[in-house]
Amino acid sequence: MTPNAASAPSGPSRRTFLASTAVATAAVAGGMPLLAACGASDSGSGGGSSAGKGAQKLLPAYVAGSVVTPDIPSKNGSAIGFTGKLDLATLKTSVPKKLGKGGKVTVMAPFWGSPPKQDNPYYDAMNDMIGVDVQWQNQDGNTYDQKLGAVLASSDVPDVVVIPNWNMGGKIPTAIISKFADLGPYLSGDRVKDYPNLAAIPTDAWRRCIFGGKLRGLPMPSSYVTNIVPLYRKDIFDKEGYEVPRSAVEFLSLAKEITNAKAKRWACMDMKWTAWQMFSVLSGSEKPLGWNLVDGKLVNRIETDEYLEALEWTRKLFAAGVVHPDAMLGKNAPDAGPKFAAGEFLIYPNDISQWWSRTAEQATQNPDYKIWGMDVYGHDGGDPQVWAEQPAGIFAFVNKKASESVVRDVLAVANTTAAPYGTKEYMATNYGVEGTHYTVKDGVPTKTTRGNNEVINAYVMIASPAATIAHPDFPDVAKAQVEWQQRMGSFTRKSSFFGQMITEPSRYTNLMDDFETLEDDITRGRKKISDMQQAVAEWKSKGGDKLRDWYQKLLDDNGSSAS
Repeated sequence: MTPNAASAPSGPSRRTFLASTAVATAAVAGGMPLLAACGASDSGSGGGSSAGKGAQKLLPAYVAGSVVTPDIPSKNGSAIGFTGKLDLATLKTSVPKKLGKGGKVTVMAPFWGSPPKQDNPYYDAMNDMIGVDVQWQNQDGNTYDQKLGAVLASSDVPDVVVIPNWNMGGKIPTAIISKFADLGPYLSGDRVKDYPNLAAIPTDAWRRCIFGGKLRGLPMPSSYVTNIVPLYRKDIFDKEGYEVPRSAVEFLSLAKEITNAKAKRWACMDMKWTAWQMFSVLSGSEKPLGWNLVDGKLVNRIETDEYLEALEWTRKLFAAGVVHPDAMLGKNAPDAGPKFAAGEFLIYPNDISQWWSRTAEQATQNPDYKIWGMDVYGHDGGDPQVWAEQPAGIFAFVNKKASESVVRDVLAVANTTAAPYGTKEYMATNYGVEGTHYTVKDGVPTKTTRGNNEVINAYVMIASPAATIAHPDFPDVAKAQVEWQQRMGSFTRKSSFFGQMITEPSRYTNLMDDFETLEDDITRGRKKISDMQQAVAEWKSKGGDKLRDWYQKLLDDNGSSAS
């Protein structure tokens, strides 16, 4: 939908992680998308996994929603898609009666920006619709881990605490197990049918909510298909007669043809993320995804030939001078939008949400502008093999001390916020109050200034519907995004620890801290491939091999969730 705020940043930051996980819910919200444990104590030798062999009985039954029918159903792990104009008169009702009993629920959650006052029309309308008095304790998302640690170490824990996966380091997983309630008695198996919108959340997302052998979290689901798309200027490609490359060799050849430094045009930005995909490198977005069982042995992504080959290909792009100078300086994110629009470079890999946000930015001032997404291809021109991402990354937890009435009120909130696109509850959750927070013209809702200031970073974090993409202002983009996911999903494979919530023992926490810097030094010609080989050897001797053994025991004890 038409943006009324700055576009999402383009680096792999926490905000863009949330943009990708919430592409199903927040990317259609008319403004900037929202901002990617278990078992034993992590006292230094602990850690654990959510994939115990008894986990299946803890999961809520899956019952597909029937209130709204998407224009494009999910396929191969994709989001569902909506391409029609929005008609407020035909919105469905997914929660026919208030489930809340009028109680008060305190919620602590990360917030990026200036949080609104508690007494505002958005919060008031949501609370009235649900029948629960939700009181928000918003905390700065950039320093949330510090606040989180302090609160969980105290005896004064709010009724609900939202915890993104990236804040689950250190002792947080142990605190989750000790401080938060088992929701199994309310949601496991057929019990979830009391909350139909929660029952429609995919099972993979719920599996990520198991901590310490109990179902403790409420998820924000996301598509497991990679969210990193090689985006390109299709209008310039069409004008110049450039063909989308289908191999690593073709890409480099085209990049040389495009680049004319004197004319201030380069082919691309840093293509490392696309290189991972082309060469089928295991995901680096979450540590457990970087391991996979190969011929009976667990192998880490950094130990593979594919990893080195991807670095070497990316290095060749820099060496050939086809990469924009900003990327050489590490300025891959802030200036990407304007310089991409100016045609200074024609290709860059980034979050799928930018396909729409960049389109909307340029729609009025640059009508010929057309950003599109390349399919990922195998480096040799064959079919790719892309690795799945995790199906949920943000979770809400209920205080273990909460009474049953408070738990029921929290679930009433979650059942409302997990309502699907095309319902009154979805519009209220993601847009607020018509006329106050948004207007609708020609079937396209657009947030007002007040909407952008108040209807953000809140109720969607309690729980969200299955991944959804809907852009009534640019339905062709919505259709293309979902179809891209469907095509890439057909080539997507799940690694051994897909879908599991895993906490590594704290002694291994910093084992891989220097690898990203070394990757960038190699691709920019400051270091050699041999330096990476040496770093991998040191990683193995300093704990990598012992960490492998630890993961192997997890696999032996719990099995794999991948299928």
